[in-house]
Amino acid sequence: MIVRTAVPADADAVFRLLRGFVTSYQPDRAVFDEVTFPRVLKAAAEGAAEFLVAEQESAVVGYVLAVRMPTLFAGGSVLELLELTVDARLRGRGTGSRLIRAVQARAHENNDVEVTVPTRRAAEFYSRLGFRETATYLRWARPGSAQRSPA
Repeated sequence: MIVRTAVPADADAVFRLLRGFVTSYQPDRAVFDEVTFPRVLKAAAEGAAEFLVAEQESAVVGYVLAVRMPTLFAGGSVLELLELTVDARLRGRGTGSRLIRAVQARAHENNDVEVTVPTRRAAEFYSRLGFRETATYLRWARPGSAQRSPA
C-alpha cells in the first residue's frame, strides 16, 4: 500500500468513498466534479490543504483531507483533519492509521503547530494515535444546504 497526494484521476474512487463516508450531507456528483474536487486539489497544490489517498494494487482504497489554517492563538498554522475514510471492506487493517501518520508527517514538514480533528464517531481511533480531547465543536449550516436532518 502506498499513500500519495490525490490527483484528478482519483475523482471516481474518491467520490465512491465519499458516498460511504458522509452522514450529514448528500454528495452531488456534478458539484463534486465541477466545484469541490477541483477546489480541494487546488488548495492542496497551494499548500492550504493536505489531500492524500491510500492506494493498494492500483486502486484507491481510502483518502484523508485536512486544511491548513493560520492562527494567532497557536503561534502558527494548525492542520485540521476534516475527512478520513477507508473502503468498508478494508477497515481495521491499518489503512486509516497510515493516512493519519502521513498527514502528521506533512504537518511536521510544514511546521504546523498541531493537528486537530473534530469527531464524534471516531474518538477512540484518534486516541489510539495519540490525539487528546481538547474542545467541543459546534456547527452552523447554511440554510438550504444539502444537509440531511439528524436521525
